[in-house]
Amino acid sequence: MSSQPIEAAMRQVTVLGATGSIGLSTLDVISRHPDRFRVFALTACRQVNGMLDLCRLHRPDYAVMADEQSAAELASRMPAEWGVEVLGGPEGLVSVAAADGCDTVMASIVGAAGLESTLAAVRAGKRVLLANKEALVMSGKLFMDAVAESGAELLPIDSEHNAIFQCLPPHQTRNFPGAGVRRILLTASGGPFRQTAAEALIDVSPEQACAHPNWSMGQKISVDSATLMNKGLELIEACWLFNTQPAQIEVHVHPESIIHSMVEYVDGSVLAQLGSPDMRTPIANGLAWPERIDSGVAPLDLFALGRFHFERPDAERFPCLRLAAEAFEQGGTSPAVLNAANEEAVAAFLRRELRFTDIPAIIDSVLAALPAVSADNFSVIFDKDRESRSLALEQIRRRAVSVSGLG
Repeated sequence: MSSQPIEAAMRQVTVLGATGSIGLSTLDVISRHPDRFRVFALTACRQVNGMLDLCRLHRPDYAVMADEQSAAELASRMPAEWGVEVLGGPEGLVSVAAADGCDTVMASIVGAAGLESTLAAVRAGKRVLLANKEALVMSGKLFMDAVAESGAELLPIDSEHNAIFQCLPPHQTRNFPGAGVRRILLTASGGPFRQTAAEALIDVSPEQACAHPNWSMGQKISVDSATLMNKGLELIEACWLFNTQPAQIEVHVHPESIIHSMVEYVDGSVLAQLGSPDMRTPIANGLAWPERIDSGVAPLDLFALGRFHFERPDAERFPCLRLAAEAFEQGGTSPAVLNAANEEAVAAFLRRELRFTDIPAIIDSVLAALPAVSADNFSVIFDKDRESRSLALEQIRRRAVSVSGLG
């Protein structure tokens, strides 16, 4: 694959998942610093109109559509004078993630679909801004081994993990004893149903689940936030990123979403990272690390906020957090099974084929039916992912409800 040489003072950025919320926020930050960043490649799945708009604004070298038919449509509509080469399919994603002309990759493709291209960027030794938590959930040890072997620079972009990263000594993010860390305090907003009675959760709609009180996010992650599975996945991700165990991580529900996470040290100090609930802050941190740049986020007004609140998560109403912790403890392929079952259950809920309370039931059932095996290579993980999805879909068909009950 041909590419332009990297300019010494200019970071060349590939954005995997450019039309999603993280991708668009990344491009907003990049556009504020044209002297520091240039868009090398943009990728999406099927959003041809959105990709055309982004190519018009940013003029990347490459535009990739994971869906081949969408790639063909994009190529037919792409003006030649823009100088954008269109690629299609999973191999196109991998090629722009690993290309010599790019040094920074924003990995923001949602779900298991983002693992292969994110891994390609890691193996190519890029600076990888990791917003795809599922890559670590599915293949934590193999993924972190690949980072160590390639010398890739892995920077967490999830607001919570970026907050933890900022609160740790720069060169001891994976050495808690050496850094004097006692535990991580991982914050959660609690989602839209934080105060909803358990008996009312059975009838909540996809629209209600996606109406997050603080964050603007895609549908899948919004539902995960509503079930607290997002926090469960983040717990697993934190264990791999920071080389720790669930026993050293305590989840705190913080409905204001201003403290993004905290690190407690053995001397009693607790360091916290605060900011408005806007993903441009961690994105700017990752793009410019170790420097600081303007992200476009408004300054935080603590006087307007007044006070912060904290609660313990309700494991009875929201069992997904417990299921995630148990899957990590079981090890092997269990986190990949958890992730696959969750993705299929959430998709079915969004199609109004499942009730909200069926999501953890499907996950629990699939985990029970597929005992963990050693996740010693990616083929095993992908095989277990497919098996888990097949079993989840079978159970979804048995549980399917009419749309009339999910208004």
